[in-house]
Amino acid sequence: MKVGYITSEYPHPKVKSAGGLATSIKNLVVALVAKGVGVIVFVYHQDKNEIIDDNGVEIHLIKKKNYQLATWYFYRKHLEKYVNAITKEKNINILEAPDWTGITAFMRFKIPLVIRFHGSDAYFCKLDKRKQKFKNFMFEKLALKRANAFIAPTDYAGVETQKIFNLQAEKIKTIHYGLQLAHFENEAPHVYVAHTILYIGTIIRKKGVFELAKIFNKVKALNPDAKLIMIGNDSADIKTGKPSTYNLVEQEFSSEAKKSVHYLGKIPYSKVKEEIKKAHVCVFPSYAETLGMVTIESMALKKPVVNTSIGWGKELIDDGVNGFLVHPSNSDEYAKKIVDILGDNTLSQTLREAARIKVETTFDIKKIVDINIDYYNSVLRS
Repeated sequence: MKVGYITSEYPHPKVKSAGGLATSIKNLVVALVAKGVGVIVFVYHQDKNEIIDDNGVEIHLIKKKNYQLATWYFYRKHLEKYVNAITKEKNINILEAPDWTGITAFMRFKIPLVIRFHGSDAYFCKLDKRKQKFKNFMFEKLALKRANAFIAPTDYAGVETQKIFNLQAEKIKTIHYGLQLAHFENEAPHVYVAHTILYIGTIIRKKGVFELAKIFNKVKALNPDAKLIMIGNDSADIKTGKPSTYNLVEQEFSSEAKKSVHYLGKIPYSKVKEEIKKAHVCVFPSYAETLGMVTIESMALKKPVVNTSIGWGKELIDDGVNGFLVHPSNSDEYAKKIVDILGDNTLSQTLREAARIKVETTFDIKKIVDINIDYYNSVLRS
């Protein structure tokens, strides 16, 4: 079997950007290659055209192009022509693309197309209670209607996307993202910086960063030694139009709490893992995810996690067993769970050991890759 992936991001020095979507794709791609499956990754919206061999993965960088009119259409047709040519030349059997922005709208392929629900604009607008641009909805809907099958990282993401776009439920398969667990080993989980709370994620409303400020104010009042580390790209605020969401969030911290907040911005991924290892507890009060890669990465590194209790969160954590689930709006309860972990070494140890077991059981890419291969084969047979 040979699989082609269409994406706007992928973890490689020559690729412009790489977030959680990119990480999930690479984890799967590396595992597929180890299984003897051929993989070609098509990365669009790049600065130049280039083909790269990345440890057996063939990466095609496709340059961004602008047209005098309807770039949204003609660039898609340009991608279609390129992907179809390589598909024929390399004997690719099946293609996969994300749902975000409906990149495959207006494209026609001669082999089956699977769309994975990394999170459409429509999905995030629904969770964030925002109105979506009609054009964006139509692009995503058209792309999904032309796909042969779908993969959802959680049941929740699958059901919500199915309802939004009126898809056939029987065409949706839930397959979790997976981790290369060998890259997430913490040989000294008992060594950490006490009372350190870590948040990793874009500084944006849908991630619950304003709620995080309220939560930390209450944590600080209960635990004067607590400090908060925040890592992630700042972004413009969609509600106020201000260029920096962090500047707005900063105003929500109490004068006392603000002294113990350290915003590191975006840092290299290797350093992110080191910050996770140093943390006492990791927190993710998000309103909108499909799964949340950094949550399971933190759990794999044996960190107690307080996560959101919304939908997808319940598929990552068994509340009270391998982490805690609290709705982001419930700042009192959220703060209490954090303070409980900070003040109870036995609880902290129990949660971090159980968190690792949960990831090994549910999110090991060595197990998940076989599920993906079986599903691709089932689509090819249908």
